[in-house]
Amino acid sequence: MSKKFFLGLMLVLGLSSGVLAAGGAAPLDRFPAERVTNLPALQNGARLFVNYCLNCHSANYMRFNRMLDIGLTEEQIKNNLIFSAKKVGDPMSITMNPVQAKDWFGAAPPDLTVVARSRAGNGGSGADYLYTYMRTFYRDDSTLTGWNNLVFPNAAMPHVLWELQGQQRAVFETEKDPHDPSKTHHVFKNFEPLTAGTLTPAQYNEAVADLVAFMQWMGEPTQHLRVRLGVFVLLFLAVFTLIAWRLNAAYWKDVK
Repeated sequence: MSKKFFLGLMLVLGLSSGVLAAGGAAPLDRFPAERVTNLPALQNGARLFVNYCLNCHSANYMRFNRMLDIGLTEEQIKNNLIFSAKKVGDPMSITMNPVQAKDWFGAAPPDLTVVARSRAGNGGSGADYLYTYMRTFYRDDSTLTGWNNLVFPNAAMPHVLWELQGQQRAVFETEKDPHDPSKTHHVFKNFEPLTAGTLTPAQYNEAVADLVAFMQWMGEPTQHLRVRLGVFVLLFLAVFTLIAWRLNAAYWKDVK
């Protein structure tokens, strides 16, 4: 079993299981939403997704050939994004048996097609959640995987992108609860780098933004078409309302 496959095998377990710390999840960073309309960013995100996520998490509601919509050709998809005997028109599924996966890891890795939509909440969008989540892993020797996450404390997933980001540790300080001095909380202060990754921090943030952009696009590939059509529909209704108002006035002008 390859290193990437093993790491990928745990990718979404951290998205689906974990226990929040007493203070709750960390505030979410804002995902650069403009990347969802950036074709090179979506193409890079697709590359990262199939290399680091699709080994153990399916995207059964998406077909490989849907990536034609982000500017890729069938030849590019076949040669660069499909690593099995699948065809370009096949769903983005995996061969892992979900029953065995549940026995091995306690939970079958969930499908990722709409994960960016399902993670939306009061703290921000699902893209904000994923963007922050993939950037806040830190070393923690007290966990089984040796990793922990600021957004999803005690997540079961290791940091599958650690070679790109490098390793970091989280610095916490103990502070008294302002409402109950007898209680204390571990408050996050900052990250300290341990080892460098193959990407600089700025490059890694951009890579994660591309990955999240692809996952958000994958959840609704026609979202931007829907928005554009919505604008035209509203403009049509506004013009039609004006016409209907004037026609109504013309029909009833002689009625006292």
